[in-house]
Amino acid sequence: MNSDDTRNTSPVEIEHDAYGVKGVVSLTMNRPDAFNALSEAMLDGLQDGLNGIAQSNGARVVVIAAAGRAFCAGHDLKEMRAAPSLAYYQALFARCTKLMMTIQRLPQPVIARVQGVATAAGCQLVAMCDLAVAADTARFAVSGVNLGLFCATPSVPLSRNLSRKAALEMLLTGDFIDAAQAKQQGLVNRVVPLDALDAELARLATSICAKPVEAVSAGKGLFYRQLEMGIEAAYQLAGQTMACNMMDESALEGVQAFIDKRPPDWKR
Repeated sequence: MNSDDTRNTSPVEIEHDAYGVKGVVSLTMNRPDAFNALSEAMLDGLQDGLNGIAQSNGARVVVIAAAGRAFCAGHDLKEMRAAPSLAYYQALFARCTKLMMTIQRLPQPVIARVQGVATAAGCQLVAMCDLAVAADTARFAVSGVNLGLFCATPSVPLSRNLSRKAALEMLLTGDFIDAAQAKQQGLVNRVVPLDALDAELARLATSICAKPVEAVSAGKGLFYRQLEMGIEAAYQLAGQTMACNMMDESALEGVQAFIDKRPPDWKR
C-alpha cells in the first residue's frame, strides 16, 4: 500500500471486545507492506480511533497492535521527503505529538502489542503506551541518528521509561535492543513467545478490566501528573485524588467487602 492509497481508507482497523475480553478495544495498524510506518493517514487513523474511544463508556482497555512482521518503522520517510519544508515538518511532528499525548491523557490504559520491530517513532509509540507486551522476537531502536536525524521526539518518552544512560545510548548509537533487554530496561512489561502473545495480552487486560473504572481512570491520570511535579506537590495531589476516590461507590463497596471478608459487588 502506498501513501496515496491511505488517503481514501483508514489504515487502522478497530475491533471491540478484542482478544475475547469484554471492554477491550484494539487499534491495529494495517500497512504491513510499509512496515506500518506512521504516514499522515496512519496518524489520523490512530488519532480518530483514540478520540472515539475517549468518549466511549464501554471501553475499558485499549490495545495498539500491528499487522505483519513489523510493529512500526517510524515516520513514513518517503512521504516526509516528498515536499520538504520547515513548516511541513513542524506541523508533522506537532501532529505526532498530539497523538502521543492523547494516549497519555486517555482515561483508559493503553497497551502496546509488539509482535515485531519497533523503530524511531514506532519505538516512541511503544514508550508512550501505558503498558507493553512484546514477543520475544521483537526488537527496538531509535535509529534516526543513523540517517543524520537525532530522534528528538522519541527521546521524550524513552527518557521517561529507561534510565538516562540506557536511553541516551539507544539515541546516540541507533543500535537495536532485543525484547529481553527492553524488559530489563523498562520499555516493556512482559515478554513471551510470539504464539503466546495474544493470551498474555488477554490476561493483562482481563486483570485491569476486573477493577473499578473510576479507580483505574483516576489512577492513570494521577500517575502521569505527579511524575512532573516536585515531591511535596505530588503528595498533595495524590492525597486529594485518593480522598476523592475513597468517596466513590466502588471504593466504599470494596473496603466494606474486605471488612466483611467477601468478594466486592461492583456495578460496572
